[in-house]
Amino acid sequence: MVDVQHDPATRAEIRAFVRENHPDVGGDPEAFAAGLARLRARLPDDARDDDPRFWAPIVVEVRPRGVRGLLHRARCRWRRHHAPPRVR
Repeated sequence: MVDVQHDPATRAEIRAFVRENHPDVGGDPEAFAAGLARLRARLPDDARDDDPRFWAPIVVEVRPRGVRGLLHRARCRWRRHHAPPRVR
């Protein structure tokens, strides 16, 4: 990976953006993806092209919340515990 050095102000700006807009803390996934794209555009061209972290598009997975999410997690856990062993 390319070691991109950020000054403390830039790092603070990125961390503040992630804290406020990350989907795991209730942020809008589309706004988060757009903000990451904006922050990526600020990188130098040579760092952006060589860094394999930026080769794939951003994919946001929306998981069910509330009662549906609770039931989904319970079903998945039950299936994992009642599945046949992976090793014979």
